[in-house]
Amino acid sequence: MNSHLSPSSEFLNTGVLITGGGSGIGASLVEAFVRMGAKVAFIDIDTRASEALVSRLSTGDSIAPLFLQADLRNQSELAVAVKAAGDALGGIRVLINNAAWDDRHDIDTVTSEYWDANQAVNLKQVFFVTQAALPYLRQEEGASIINFSSISYLLNMGDLPAYTAAKAGIIGLTKSLAGRLGPETIRVNAILPGMIVTERQKDLWLTDESIRHTINRQCLKRTLTGEDLVGPCVFLASNASAAMTAQTMIIDGGLL
Repeated sequence: MNSHLSPSSEFLNTGVLITGGGSGIGASLVEAFVRMGAKVAFIDIDTRASEALVSRLSTGDSIAPLFLQADLRNQSELAVAVKAAGDALGGIRVLINNAAWDDRHDIDTVTSEYWDANQAVNLKQVFFVTQAALPYLRQEEGASIINFSSISYLLNMGDLPAYTAAKAGIIGLTKSLAGRLGPETIRVNAILPGMIVTERQKDLWLTDESIRHTINRQCLKRTLTGEDLVGPCVFLASNASAAMTAQTMIIDGGLL
C-alpha cells in the first residue's frame, strides 16, 4: 500500500461506501480509505475474499471496514445493503461505484438473458446504488460520487460488447447525475482505468504475452495495479477537486 496514505484530517471518520470492494481495485480502495482514518463499508458478492480483507485490516488503530454481502443485481438486496452501510457509518460522504463484471462473450452467442444480466451488473446497479445512497449523501457537505468506467469502450474490443456498452453508458450516467446533483453540491465524476493487473484478471484473461503487449503500447512501461487507482480516487473524493464534476479521468499509463 502507498506509504503516503497516512491518517488524513479530511477523511478522518468520514463515511465511505465502495461497491465491489472485496478484491482487485476495490480492495485497494477499501484499504486506502481505512488507512486514512475513514469509516468504510463495502458491498461485495464474494464472502470469502471480503472476510479475508476485513480480517487483514482489523489490526492497528484504524477502524475495520464493514463488509455487506449482496448481489447488486437484486434490487432488494442492494437497497438493504446501502441503507445498512449508511446507518452503520453514520452517513455517506463518498460513494465509489466500482463493482463490475468483465466477462468475455461473443456476438454470435449472447442471449437476451445474458445481455440483461450483464447490464444489471455493469450499469443498472450503478444508478440504483446511487439512488439508494442519496439520502445520506445529501446530508453531507462536499459529497462526492466516483463511478468506474473503462477505456475498453474506446479500444474497439470485440470480445465484450455488453460490458463496453455499459461502460460507455456510465459516462452518460455520470454527466446526467452531475447535472442533476450539482445544485445540491454533490459532485459526480468517472474514472476510466486501463489494463489493471489483478489476480482475477491473471486467472481468467491475462497472459504474460498480453501484458507485455499492452505495456509496449503504454507510455509508462510497467504494469498497472489497483494501487494506481487510489490516488485519483482520493483526489476526486477530496476537497482538492471541489470545483470538478461531470468529468472523466483516464488512468491507463498513457495507452490512449
